[in-house]
Amino acid sequence: MNHEPLPPPESLDAFGHNIFPAQRTSHAARALAGLIALISWFAFVAQTDITINRLVARGGGVLDGLDRLSMYLTNLTILLAALCFTTLALSLKTPVSRFFRQPSVISAVVVYLAFVGIAYNLLLRQLWTPTGFRALVNESLHTVVPLLALVYWIFFVPVFRWSWRKSLLWLAYPLSYLCVTLWRGAATGFYPYPFINVGTLGYPRVILNSGLLFAGFLVLMALFTLVNHSGKPALLRR
Repeated sequence: MNHEPLPPPESLDAFGHNIFPAQRTSHAARALAGLIALISWFAFVAQTDITINRLVARGGGVLDGLDRLSMYLTNLTILLAALCFTTLALSLKTPVSRFFRQPSVISAVVVYLAFVGIAYNLLLRQLWTPTGFRALVNESLHTVVPLLALVYWIFFVPVFRWSWRKSLLWLAYPLSYLCVTLWRGAATGFYPYPFINVGTLGYPRVILNSGLLFAGFLVLMALFTLVNHSGKPALLRR
């Protein structure tokens, strides 16, 4: 007698139903993942070229440009999205692919993208108005990829079993970024965002701003967790 292998725990909802999206509209899921990956790679490569050229024009070098590129949360997050959605589109069997295919990991990446998009559009959009190619890259980074990733999450990421451990792991990325950025800023005098510029605002105000941003991230994370727990099962079991 043949026995089908049991699905992994994260592919089951609270009632034991198998809801892994590869069994439904997998071609659509891979196509959307491929589109997100393509736009993410385009935006990351283009932003890399823009940043390096800007630093070289100021007398710096390629390594200076890469260093500056890595100081922006947007750039790091779009690279993370490019890696995640590339593995989803290609259905690779590598350990990295298996890591990124976990529903909780995909959800974390989408939360990071959503946070970057919301923070930019609420706090930074009014500070500059790019045109032409730079406007295309800017919108790809802060609007197009986050929105497409949200659509992917709603329709193709299965419900996962929530735990405190997963939530704490989600916090590692933004907290690590903040600590490293403040440390690098203290060493170089450069801060990528005005609301964490210690040189201008001082540490008390930066800590307050960081606390408010962190609270906003917690609210966003809680919203995704709530939708995952109560809203998506009905949608995914359609």
